[in-house]
Amino acid sequence: MRKITTIIALAAISFMTIGCDRFLDIQPEGKVIPTTAEDYRKVLTSAYSKYPVHKSLVALRTDEVNIDDNSTDFISYREIAMWKDANNDPASTEFPWVSFYSVNFYLNQIINEGSKTMQDSPEKSQILAEAYALRAYLYFDMVNLYGKPYNNATASTDRGVPINLEIDLEQVLKPSSVREVYNQVHSDLKKAEDLMVEQKQAAGVNYRFSKIALLAFEARAALYEGDWNKALNYADQVLAVKGDLSNLNTVNTPPNHYASPESIMALDNTWDNSIKNLSFAAPELISSYNSTTDKRFGMYFEKNSSKYKVIKGGSLEFKVSFRTAEQYFIKSEALLKLNKLSEAKETLLKVMKNRYTPEGYTSVQNAVNSMDSAAFMNFILDERFREFALEGQRWFDLRRANQKKISHTINGQEYILQQNDPRYTIEYPMSAKKNNPNL
Repeated sequence: MRKITTIIALAAISFMTIGCDRFLDIQPEGKVIPTTAEDYRKVLTSAYSKYPVHKSLVALRTDEVNIDDNSTDFISYREIAMWKDANNDPASTEFPWVSFYSVNFYLNQIINEGSKTMQDSPEKSQILAEAYALRAYLYFDMVNLYGKPYNNATASTDRGVPINLEIDLEQVLKPSSVREVYNQVHSDLKKAEDLMVEQKQAAGVNYRFSKIALLAFEARAALYEGDWNKALNYADQVLAVKGDLSNLNTVNTPPNHYASPESIMALDNTWDNSIKNLSFAAPELISSYNSTTDKRFGMYFEKNSSKYKVIKGGSLEFKVSFRTAEQYFIKSEALLKLNKLSEAKETLLKVMKNRYTPEGYTSVQNAVNSMDSAAFMNFILDERFREFALEGQRWFDLRRANQKKISHTINGQEYILQQNDPRYTIEYPMSAKKNNPNL
């Protein structure tokens, strides 16, 4: 265990950017020395800036993209697209582990020490609230990468990830159950709610948590847990404050842009440029759109010979964690699960009106009006596939919905992720298991 905690400490030291080197100097006794709210804001900014870029990697496991065999970085990412998590080639990129716990180290420092050393003020409350919220988000992401999808019947025994709430670098970490991790997420969210000052964050600093971002996060967590009443309640609270939708008939900016009227929080780089350059949109994704009437198609994709490149992201302008459209989708799905089909349809059609041409919307509206509950559930998932393409949501939708069969062809060989394949849960990285026998 000493080896992995040393790695985490060294990784934490390497994060000393954004002008906070003098605050994050780890002393021999394992302590750090920020004291004021200004100091801790710099520590928190560093934690935000180093949040792992993992959702681009997850996209390679989905039916959204195909990897380019001729790309320069092909060897680094091919095994992710093969769903090969065990016995990796040393050249393969691993899903982040140490980097999650390194960010967690900063957040624990803010929560455990900043609460004692900062003078009471609204800024102190806001910093602590954001630290709790970001720690909750971190464990939510980790348990949905490395733990089984939430199942109320088995969550108490399903393996999740280790929870570390201390700044003791020698603490021995053992996996907690999926339920325990979700309980920790909700505990941190409650503390964040009690402390949060900012209702919204201004564009440019909206990578930070706010009251509205907390509600959006809680709506997503409730969706993943299948708690439909809570999902509906939280989505309604978000939409009461921020219900803006970007009308793609009148604007030329994708709705996931950080300055979009839909943006609630823009932390995650969900479509990293390196991944963008080595992949093409999968035919299944392209064929899911009506290229004539769906305004998203031309904003998301660009023809490149016989294939399509994804142009939706690939730069920091397109960081996205939560946006308004997702809340309409969550509300619609929750209403459907609560046997309120008409309200569910009405809710989702508000988004569709802003995504299709007038003629296309009329066609979609007529089709939706004729759907029964089962058909409309399929429509929700199909529209989530189109709406949130390459925003880091598809893998998690597949996990919670149907765990469908996916096929990738790499170097002329077909690789298959079978329906309900155990590889829908990513294995702990080999490096982590090597350094910690408790994993």
